[in-house]
Amino acid sequence: MDQASNSRIYVERTLAVIKPDAIDKAEEIEDIILKSGFIVLQKRRLQLSPEQCCDFYADQYGKIFFPSLIAFMSSGPIIALTLARDNAIAHLKSIIGPVNSIKARETHPESLRAKYGTSELKNALHGSESYHAAVREIKFLFPNSLTEPFAPKEPHQEYLKRCVYPTLLNGLTELCKQKPHNPTIWLADWLIENNPTLPKIYAADIAGEAD
Repeated sequence: MDQASNSRIYVERTLAVIKPDAIDKAEEIEDIILKSGFIVLQKRRLQLSPEQCCDFYADQYGKIFFPSLIAFMSSGPIIALTLARDNAIAHLKSIIGPVNSIKARETHPESLRAKYGTSELKNALHGSESYHAAVREIKFLFPNSLTEPFAPKEPHQEYLKRCVYPTLLNGLTELCKQKPHNPTIWLADWLIENNPTLPKIYAADIAGEAD
C-alpha cells in the first residue's frame, strides 16, 4: 500500500477553556478557533468553585503556583468548548501557544496566548495536553454529555488494514475487469455480496439443512 493510502485523517476531540481574563474576548477567540478548522461540538459558560478547580487541575497539585491558579480560575466565568478536527489535540496546542504569555509574544507572536494573555498565570486559554487529559476534562466539564468517549485510532487503523482495504481493493479490481455501465451501483452491489463480516452460506449447507 502506498504512502498516500496510509495517510488517513482521524478526527479527534479536545477541550478548550477560555479563562476569566479573556472572557470579554471570547467571541474573537472562538472565531479564530473556528477558522483554524475546528468544529464546536459542545459549549457552555460557567463559573467553577475553588473545589471544582482543585479537581480539574488535580495534576498540578503541590506546585508552587497551585493556590494562585485555583484563585484565578475560580474568580470569574469561563467558557468550555469541546472541539473536533483531525489531530485536534496537537493543533489546538499549536494555536494556543506556550504557557507563559510574555514569552509567547517573543516566540509565537500569532498564538492566542500571545494575543490575549498577560502572564504565565493569566494566559487566556487552557487546552488538553493529551488524549487521556481530553477524555477526563471533557467528561468533567460536560458530565451530562451523551457523546461516547472517543477511542484511540490504532484499533481503527488495524481494522481498516485487515478488513476494509483488502475488500475494497478486490472490488475495485473486479470493477476494472467488468467495466459495468453503472460502476457505482455495480461496486455497491459487489460490496454487499462480498461483505467479509457476513457469514457465508454455501450450497452444501443448504442441502444439509434440507436433509
